[in-house]
Amino acid sequence: MPMLDKKPSVLILSLVPFLMVLGNSMLIPEFPAIKEALKIDQFQVGLLITFFSAAAALAIPFLGYLSDRIGRKIIIVPALLLYGLGGAASGFAAILLENPYGYILAGRVVQGLGAAGTAPLAMTLAGDLLPDGERSWGMGTLEAGNGIGKVFSPIIGSAVALIIWYALFFSYAILSIPVALLIWFLVQEKQGEDQGVPFKKYISDMKDIFDKKGVSLLLTFGGGLVILFILFGVLSYTSDILVSTFKLKGIIKGLVLSIPLLTMSILAYLSGLYLKRKGRNFKLFFLLGLVIAAVAMGILPFCNRSLIVYPLVLAVLGFGSGMMLPAVNTMVTSSTKSSRRGGVTSLYGSIRFLGVALGPPTFSLLFKGGVYLMFFSGGVLALLAGITGFLFINEDSLLK
Repeated sequence: MPMLDKKPSVLILSLVPFLMVLGNSMLIPEFPAIKEALKIDQFQVGLLITFFSAAAALAIPFLGYLSDRIGRKIIIVPALLLYGLGGAASGFAAILLENPYGYILAGRVVQGLGAAGTAPLAMTLAGDLLPDGERSWGMGTLEAGNGIGKVFSPIIGSAVALIIWYALFFSYAILSIPVALLIWFLVQEKQGEDQGVPFKKYISDMKDIFDKKGVSLLLTFGGGLVILFILFGVLSYTSDILVSTFKLKGIIKGLVLSIPLLTMSILAYLSGLYLKRKGRNFKLFFLLGLVIAAVAMGILPFCNRSLIVYPLVLAVLGFGSGMMLPAVNTMVTSSTKSSRRGGVTSLYGSIRFLGVALGPPTFSLLFKGGVYLMFFSGGVLALLAGITGFLFINEDSLLK
């Protein structure tokens, strides 16, 4: 099947990370309103992100195995519908119950279980469809879809919340249905090389992959975890100070939050194109992205009272994120054959969701020690991840 025939499928698949990003990023601008409506604190509102992402992180490896065994689309489409159902459940809890917080968290868990079978498997399916030389383009395209979702989600969230804050949850149900239909009817799927392999053999093959490439894979996974941990931790904090310090509300607040996500989206697509042409420098992009993120974290605490400088430094953080993520995605999806790609890529997706889950509550706890501790801790973590990965990731091994 020529490359031109596969591009529409990859472009449709990029809608999946776009939709999944809305699951967290659309809520973040409305954290202050949700706190007020539910009478909860910053840590508790951060758990709306944590419960969603932790549920996804736990479920992804199992769905990765199933996708290698029975196919990608047959997992992705029901998972999209479950994602929408969880959102609707949270919305109805907010309408019908006097103290809905716990039930909203339960709905977020259902949403997270649905999310587990979507974006990581969309990445896997794109990796299946594309040859080695085109895979970095595909990963850049999916990461750009992720980034565009992050760009528009604060704006969409702020606009939807103008109706009422819990309308956000119903929007997930509305958006998931057309994406599921597009995937089912229009996306091509390459059959796995040996679907139906016994579970023990599958685990043995996965163990063999990690015996050979485990250090490189784990360090690559770690880079994805760190950058998303930092990004969502910073966005959660920023959402709060845009109201408390800068007195911004509504769509204007959403626009400010979208700035780092816009630069992330642009750089993700451009990085994917560059890496496709060069076919190398993946480790260099990994290092540079995390170093740029560390520099931004070192500057942010000194400018968090300037509505001009602060968003510009947030844009630098997005720049670093967009530079390194396509490199990570390509190394992960290229590290194994198609029949085991779902397992490896899903483990990576699980680690990414774990970073998102840990970011908001950890930053909330670190903030109790002061804004400098919060930002500098994130910066040091990014620097350590970048240097360690650059020194010890075997790029050639992962790209074979």
